[in-house]
Amino acid sequence: MWEIIRQIFPYAIAFTIPLLITALGGLFSERSGVVNIGLEGLMVVGFFAAALTIYKLEPVMSNAVLRVILGLLAAVIAGVIFSLLHAVASIHMKANQVISGTAINMMAGAVTVYLARNITGSGNIHIEAGVPRKDVSFLGLVKIPVLGPLFFRQTYFTTWIVIAILLASWFILYKTSFGLRLRACGEHPHAAESAGINVYRMRYFGVLVSGAFAALGGAIIMVTYSGEFSGTVSGLGFLALAALIFGQWKPLGVLGASFFFGFASTIANVSQAVPALMAIPPILLKTFPYIVTLVALVLFSKSSQAPKASGIPF
Repeated sequence: MWEIIRQIFPYAIAFTIPLLITALGGLFSERSGVVNIGLEGLMVVGFFAAALTIYKLEPVMSNAVLRVILGLLAAVIAGVIFSLLHAVASIHMKANQVISGTAINMMAGAVTVYLARNITGSGNIHIEAGVPRKDVSFLGLVKIPVLGPLFFRQTYFTTWIVIAILLASWFILYKTSFGLRLRACGEHPHAAESAGINVYRMRYFGVLVSGAFAALGGAIIMVTYSGEFSGTVSGLGFLALAALIFGQWKPLGVLGASFFFGFASTIANVSQAVPALMAIPPILLKTFPYIVTLVALVLFSKSSQAPKASGIPF
């Protein structure tokens, strides 16, 4: 059993991190009062922006790590710009937020694949090198029994960036006056306005952060385990939404839910590479993450505590 966990765990972390950062983006948006089901499309935008940036820099820049960093930054910027469409439609134009998010998903896939085909001649963009994997030698963490090999051996630096963002998000939302104002806009926006809070500004902030984080999630997929833009993130944006609901719109809850769904996805994706799992019918393993998602949402739907004003135009 330990050997199976040891083999699967690095893949589980790789799948979990994009889910986690994307779900955190959805958390900021919904806590401000705007539902963002366009996370899937925003991930695709980040996926494409990172791939294109790194692809264009490869002939002129020899430093692979710097190329990756610039690709991640380009993805964040693209995500912020693209999420403005959802922000304007949902906040200023008071459009139906579900329809607006669906439009984002449809536009993102179509636009990025069209651009990729015009740039490379196909719908794919391949990069030569992504994020290098390294042991965390700081304070001998990699030598800790059991935990060291699981968490600190051959890790991506993007993993630690996302963990830092998670901790910062928790601190901002629950330990600062700004976080209190943001949450107030998602719970009682009229009361927040009467207290002098600019609800429109806070909601714009939430949606733009969701765009930045979701695009970063797509970019992390690109520079870690994918290496090639293909026009889709295989439903991970919707899985991130499920993790957000399962995690009860709380940063630490989202962390646990993201790892749960990431582990389920890992079992489905690496089953043929792990001898102990090859005896299980492939169809069961492939459908496992989606079955787990449906069961989890059904079980926790009655205890769900979404922000009261989420999805309601102000």
